[in-house]
Amino acid sequence: MKDHNLTEEFSPREILYEHRPVVDRSGEAVEGLHNVWITLNNPKELNSYTTGTVKEVILAFRQASNDRAAVAVVFTGAGDRAFCTGGNTREYAEVYSGAPGEYRQYMRLFNDMVSGILHCDKPVICRVNGMRVGGGQEIGMACDFSVASDLAVFSQAGPKHGSAPDGGSTDFLPLFVGIEQAMFSGTLCEPWSAHRFYHLGGLTGLVPVLKVDGEWTANPLVVTERLLDDYGRTVLGDWKTGESRQAGKELLKQGEVDLSLLDEEVERATTKLLYTMPDCLTKTVESLRKHKLAHWDKNRETNRAWLGLNMMTEANAGFRAFHYGTREQREADFVLLRRRLAEGERWSEELVQEIAPWVPGRSEVKS
Repeated sequence: MKDHNLTEEFSPREILYEHRPVVDRSGEAVEGLHNVWITLNNPKELNSYTTGTVKEVILAFRQASNDRAAVAVVFTGAGDRAFCTGGNTREYAEVYSGAPGEYRQYMRLFNDMVSGILHCDKPVICRVNGMRVGGGQEIGMACDFSVASDLAVFSQAGPKHGSAPDGGSTDFLPLFVGIEQAMFSGTLCEPWSAHRFYHLGGLTGLVPVLKVDGEWTANPLVVTERLLDDYGRTVLGDWKTGESRQAGKELLKQGEVDLSLLDEEVERATTKLLYTMPDCLTKTVESLRKHKLAHWDKNRETNRAWLGLNMMTEANAGFRAFHYGTREQREADFVLLRRRLAEGERWSEELVQEIAPWVPGRSEVKS
């Protein structure tokens, strides 16, 4: 049999690539078959992906796709805080801000990563072990299934930090949650709890991961009962407020995160996939993916061009403001920016400094 991989030796440094057992219905490992686990391995930076990471993910999915013994691919992040929070803001701020041509080339790689997930010959399960934000949400939605920790958070970040969620969310999100909820998430960037996202149709499965005094406990920061607010609307998955939220935070501090149920749920899903005809499964997956691909293939190149040009203006300010800002202040002054643009101000380094005075000048930024 021929080797159809793009490289003879694949030795990733920024991700983990592993073969893990696939188990049968009795719980025994199946000889000669396995699952492929691809893990973003940058937990210190919330598994954000650098240019190097993106390259490795592309190669990893191609290799997993060609693996004749693989039943499924599990895509996840290291640790228990984040699956992925999108592009690495350090790299965005220090390398790509103000460099549209360079970012356009980077976005070619990003697009190839998303396409690589969508073209994988194996079903892909996103194991959501924590935050799935920005580009992390986009590569997560490119997967075929998503099984999540109920402490996970889902959101976009673009308009808050100088970009648009055109790396997949504007294509995929309406298919998951409908146009108005997608509009809400894409424009306002307010976080959804895992319970909310599951309730809206964005997840295949949801499991508790918090243990308090040895007992599994649902996310104490969200309403997990099916209740109605004063207007008769269901509030399942809404964030708690006031004293209730504070009590939830205290309970969260008392517990510990245990991802064993998440792993069991992922394993259960791969076992179900094992008991299907492989080619019929692949064809079904490919046919259902066409709904995502119809939008993705139509828009990805023009979106890439716009995202590159945007590095000269709002992304130049927004990414640097986020990276160099403090925990309390990582956003540019939106009101001042709108006022100055209304007055006819042109984009310049001086304007960036005015709306985000903590941002260093371009000459001070590392190349």
